[in-house]
This record gives sequence, C-alpha cells and structure tokens, in this order.
Amino acid sequence: MTDLTTMTQFDRQYQAALLRILNQGYDEYNERTGHRTKTLPGITFELDEGFPLLTLRSIPVKLFVAEQAWFIMGSKNPKEFLDHFTKIWDDFTEADGTVAAAYGYRWRHHFGRDQLGGLIEHLTREPHSRQGVVVTWDPADDGLYGEGLKGTYKKNVPCPFTFTVNIIGGRLHLHNVVRSNDMLLGCPHDVAGFALLMHILAAKLGVAPGKYTHSISNAHIYDIHESQAWELTERTNSHPMIFFEAQPDYYERAERGDLSLVTEIVDKLMAQYHPLPALKGLTIVL
Repeated sequence: MTDLTTMTQFDRQYQAALLRILNQGYDEYNERTGHRTKTLPGITFELDEGFPLLTLRSIPVKLFVAEQAWFIMGSKNPKEFLDHFTKIWDDFTEADGTVAAAYGYRWRHHFGRDQLGGLIEHLTREPHSRQGVVVTWDPADDGLYGEGLKGTYKKNVPCPFTFTVNIIGGRLHLHNVVRSNDMLLGCPHDVAGFALLMHILAAKLGVAPGKYTHSISNAHIYDIHESQAWELTERTNSHPMIFFEAQPDYYERAERGDLSLVTEIVDKLMAQYHPLPALKGLTIVL
C-alpha cells in the first residue's frame, strides 16, 4: 500500500534532478543573459501520483492557476484577466500592452485555427487519436534572432513550446515539451500549471486525469541560484499526496474569464498544501 505521507512523487523527482544538474551539469555561459549556469540536456519528469505541487518550498499557487485560466481564454493582453491576480507577465509585455508570444493566444488564434478548441472537438469525436498536438512555437517569428542582435529580440519566446494529449486506458495524459527551464523558478511553476491544464481538459472530456510528463531540452540552474538549489537538495518534507478534481465546467468558465474560478481552484489546493518555507533571494533572470 502506498504511504501517502512520505515525500511526494514530484518532490522526489525534482530533488533528484537538482542533484544531477549540480553534480553532473556542464558549466555554461549564456550570451543573452550574461549568466553562467549548470546545465543538463534531456531531463524528464513522469508524474502520475496526486497533483504535482512542489512542497520543498512554497510555490505561489495563485500565479499558475490564474495563468492557466488566462491561457485557456486565448488572450494576449494581461489586463483582460491576469492582472487581477498577478503581474507575472509585466516583464514580458511589449509597448502595446500585449505579450507577443502569449501561450493561450498562440493556442487559440495565432496560427489561423483554434488548436485548443479543435483538440476538444477531435478527442470527443475520436478519443483514441494520436494527433492531439498543440503547438506554441512559431518558426516564422520565434528564436534564432542572430549573432550580434542582442537587444533586438522580443521580450518573450515560448519555453513550453508544444504539448500532446492522449487518452489511453480511459485516462487523459499530457506530455509537455519545454525547450528551456530555469529549474528553481520556472520548472515547478510550469509543472503545476500544465498539470492543472491536464486536469481541466480531462474533466471537460469526461475522463480521469492520467500521467503528466514534463520533458526539458535545456534544464539549468543559474549561478545566482546555486546556493538555494543546494539547500533544496538537503530538505525533506513528509507531505500527504495532494488530490485535485477539476469540474466539467472549468474549461468554459476559464474561456469566459470567470474570476471566481481562480479563487475556487486556489482554495481547493491551498486546503491541502503545507510546504516548507519559501527560499530567500530568488531573482528571476530575464
């Protein structure tokens, strides 16, 4: 029988990933940021026990919940919904007030089709399809900004750049592919956010949530975060498994920008969430 009060599945896998990067990672210099990193390619988390909310340190739950609702809306203007809860995207907002590579806008409008809406329709009609793919990266517009052009690139290009959804064994599984993850700040946030998306899609389609897979091409720890990363590898937290059940109407409520949805989801998670203290001195590298 599974012990529900040991370290959670995500805590164990996350801690192991940090140790691998700190002990085996390559010392790399990033020209764009001007920071050195410890970096490894090909880090993957496979998560199918409870909801993967990191408890080794406190994660701001409201941020990733509001962000995912905003993504489902398909907006690229944070003032339309997100600013009611967080200013997390302010650093990535262009002069016109929009986020050029806003994930939800890319999913729902940017490529001339509603990928997310199409995914729902397709899997409703053909639940065992292997073509449930949503793409965020636009090869005509993202990345490859060229040598010597530092300072001319957009403020943001997608880190999670595609995900696939499969219904296998009566459960909905989401595989998120991430080109680059800051392991101290970005990774726990993205894991929780896209796991939430998996639960919302599963509820919409009337199936149980399954395995969330998070694959990172470039997993790195910044030089200014190394001491905090070592601290996390030394922490242990006996935490009950966190359970989350999305309701079938969560998808439509997110689509129409229902502010109360964020509060409802946050309350469900926070009632079970008892993390270790937040880390001091964590600064985002842009």
